[in-house]
Amino acid sequence: MWQAISEVLPFAIGVAISPVPIVAVILMLFSSRARVNGPMFLLGWVGGLAIATGVLYALAVGGNVGSDSRSSDAASWLRIVLGVLLLLAAVRNWKNRPEPGSTPQLPKWMAHVDALSPGKALGLGALLSSVNPKNLMLAVGTAAGLAELDVSTLGAVVGIVVFVTLASVTIAGPVVWYLVGGEKADKGLAELKDWLAMNNAAVMAVLLLVFGVLLISKGVGGLSD
Repeated sequence: MWQAISEVLPFAIGVAISPVPIVAVILMLFSSRARVNGPMFLLGWVGGLAIATGVLYALAVGGNVGSDSRSSDAASWLRIVLGVLLLLAAVRNWKNRPEPGSTPQLPKWMAHVDALSPGKALGLGALLSSVNPKNLMLAVGTAAGLAELDVSTLGAVVGIVVFVTLASVTIAGPVVWYLVGGEKADKGLAELKDWLAMNNAAVMAVLLLVFGVLLISKGVGGLSD
């Protein structure tokens, strides 16, 4: 069980550091439906990530990643490919970072986040957690790692729960802070939103670089076993 937890920790941190979803949930917390949409977005985030990771783990186990050498090698090569893709994305994000003093450009859909219905807030949370390419790659790494450990079903469930919980802390934090923090929370959340918007590209570039190297090293290590 502890092996499963240690395996998922770095991937969970990678998912948790997601500036765009954090900005999105903060924008919802400044809308007229904040007390409903914030928790709904969080619920969608947790549910989407849990379902995606569970399905990927089931596919990895079905492919005998933990016991079949050919399947294990295929999983290792998949890690290497995903790692390379993350490195390429890191370079792209670094090149596209805003110049000092310029106004950062957020995705156009964020302009309508404060007007979403609770159902759409739920769906957006699920999409951003499970379909986001970076999160999906890290979920693949998590699922493949748990399958290769060949842990018990209970161990795998615990690993996935820990992964989803830690990966959701940065989304849950603003929601809880808003609900209990009052006016002080409003000021702090606004400052956090502005900082993340300005530094999104740089943060993502560093994050993608680190996890690209991590996935490649794990893939190469798996091939050499």
